Amino acid sequence: MAITTKKVLRMTFSNAAGKAVTISLNQPKEGITVAEIESVMDQIISKDIFFTSGGGLVSKRDIKIVDTTTEDLYEQPEG
Repeated sequence: MAITTKKVLRMTFSNAAGKAVTISLNQPKEGITVAEIESVMDQIISKDIFFTSGGGLVSKRDIKIVDTTTEDLYEQPEG
């Protein structure tokens, strides 16, 4: 039985059509601040490098760090 943990940074933007668009990054650095994340999000918006079916990213909507712990309770016997 194994226990695994995983952290994901989820940055959610609004596109030109008003729809939510999420960019997820695995294993964000420890101690990252909201100000640092917002700065990166502002750069992503200003550089207009991502285009979605609803147009470019126009504003910040949400920031989350999701920390998941998974405990695998069953291992299939070998053989």
